Formats: sequence, structure tokens, C-alpha cells
Amino acid sequence: MRSPGPPSRERPRPDRPGPPRPGADRRHTAPGVARPSREEEQDLVRIAGLAAVSALFSRAPQRVERLFYEEGLREQAGPFCKVLAQARRPYRMVSRAELDRIAGTAHHGGIVAVARPKAIPAFDPAAVLAARDRFPLLLVLDGIGNSHNLGAIARTAAFFGLDRMVLSSHPKQCGPSDSAHRVAEGGLEHLTLYRAAPLAPALAAIGAGFLTVAAVASGGESPDRLPKDRPVTLVLGNEEEGPAAETITTCAARVTIPGSGRVESLNVSVAAGILIWALMRR
Repeated sequence: MRSPGPPSRERPRPDRPGPPRPGADRRHTAPGVARPSREEEQDLVRIAGLAAVSALFSRAPQRVERLFYEEGLREQAGPFCKVLAQARRPYRMVSRAELDRIAGTAHHGGIVAVARPKAIPAFDPAAVLAARDRFPLLLVLDGIGNSHNLGAIARTAAFFGLDRMVLSSHPKQCGPSDSAHRVAEGGLEHLTLYRAAPLAPALAAIGAGFLTVAAVASGGESPDRLPKDRPVTLVLGNEEEGPAAETITTCAARVTIPGSGRVESLNVSVAAGILIWALMRR
């Protein structure tokens, strides 16, 4: 897959707001709504695929700066275009080749929204402890470096009803990029992301109310043998190295998925799915 290119820079056309038509490119701005600055433009993410775009418009339509789609998705894009027309934000039906360029990939599913990224606030241990009864499972990523894995984990977390995910400040930890959004199939829109920097003190701070568990390739307990007296904080680590050594030391327990031994370990996104399912059943 080739690297994503810059967001589209189509020239505005002075069309009046109304139902979308082929080639229409509405570049109006609602009163009081400023266009993104050059710095903000560089931070925009491209959210591709009908499921992901639908989730974005359902959860946070105000983040969408512009929308592009192929003729085959004109009907599905209609409601989104109406939202953008009311906000005087641009939308446009384009060719497959143009959409490939805008998306930075051919794997866009025929529709791409260019949007402002979600804010990632600092993780607040005190707030989580105060509301711990609402969180049967708190998911933490410590150094997940592959954006596809991040997206797949987010999709799984949303599928099982989790509503938040914590990212560490590990130097290899990736963020919610274009490809992460694409793979998440809308899952990232259903999760509130937090940043724990540094992670170990944050885990220690919630240890009184949560069983902090590091997922390791070997040497840990089976998920069904973990204590069941409190909610679990599950920490998933880097694809090659696992959780950071300090993270493992801080956690109260370690968990390992038993396997046949024919291969050393599972892909981290697959392991996440198994562990989330097993721990949610508790």
C-alpha cells in the first residue's frame, strides 16, 4: 500500500447549496466557522469506507471538513451531503482515480471524509476510579506500532461495547491515522481515546480499583484463572517486544493465551479479540 498523499486541493466553485450533482464542489463556509489553518490542514485525517464515514457523521459531523465519493455511492452519500450543505462545507462526486489520489490508497470503499482528528485528553486515574463500576474492562495500548493493528483493536473494542481506550506515550505507539480509521470500520468513532504519559504511574494509581493485567506471549495466567473480584485493565504491548518492562512490573498480573506451541504467539489484534471476549465474560 502506498503512502497517503496530501489532502485534495480542488479549486472552489460557486455552486448554491442543494442536492448533490456530478462534479458539484461546494466550498462555502458557514458564518462564524473558520476554515482550517495551514497547520490544522496538515493534521486532518482521511476517513475512508462507508461504515467509517457513517459512524463519523453519526457521532461527530462537526469534525468533517469535506467529503468525496464515487457515483456508485451517490445515494448513500446524499444524507451526508445535506449535513455539509447546511454547514456550508464542501462535498464532491469524483472519479475512482481522483478518489484514489484523495484517499492516498485504492482501498477506500468509494467514499472519503476529510476530518479534524478527535482530541485525545490526558488519562485521569481519579476519574476512572470514581466511575469504575461502568468499566468492566479498561483497554490500554502500550507501544502498538502498526496502525492496522490499532484499527483492528478499536473495531473489536467497539464491537464488544467498550467505550474508551488508553494510549501510552511509548515511542512506538501509533495514533489514529488514516489507515487506522479505515481498518477500524467506524470503531474509533465509538471510543474515547486517552493518553497516559507516563503509563506506569497511571496503572499504579488505578491498582486499588482495577486488576491491572499485562498480556504476555508466555508465562502468564490463562484468562479464566484471573481473580474476578474487580474490573480488569488489560494492557496490550508492542507487536515485537510486548508491553514495556516497566509496564509489566507495574501490573498486578500477567495473562497468556494458551496455544499449541507450533507458533510463538498471535498477532496482537487477534490476541486482543480473544482476551477482550474472555475477560468480558467474567
